[in-house]
Amino acid sequence: MADTLTIRALRPEDRPEWSEMWRDYLAFYETTVSDEVYATTFARLLGDDPHDFSCFVADRDGQLLGLTHYLFHRHAWKIEDVCYLQDLFTRPQARGTGVGRALIQAVYDEADRQLAPSVYWLTQEFNHTARKLYDRIGKQTPFIRYQRS
Repeated sequence: MADTLTIRALRPEDRPEWSEMWRDYLAFYETTVSDEVYATTFARLLGDDPHDFSCFVADRDGQLLGLTHYLFHRHAWKIEDVCYLQDLFTRPQARGTGVGRALIQAVYDEADRQLAPSVYWLTQEFNHTARKLYDRIGKQTPFIRYQRS
């Protein structure tokens, strides 16, 4: 069937499109990483260590339109692991078409499969386009993030 969106796990042959999308994602947040980080991250995403990140991609007729990186980790307030959705990116031409929502739903489904009681993520305050989606499918919390200066 033409024009079918498939959410699937990342594959080795996805490296060129994944790299392009992740570079665009990082550029949006005005940051870059070294080639070594690209190589290491991609290898980890394909690895079998349950403590590493995993990746789903949105594939429409052989073209990748989006990605999400997610991680399961322990939480001091829960017995079960929780799921952190670190990165979510859709190509500009795919925004507003349900790709981002489908990627988040795939993470929700995987969290349910692994019996994780929660999925959480962060975004920049200025990311108004994404926040329109997030406000429909998630709940904003009152936490404020700090990091080492």
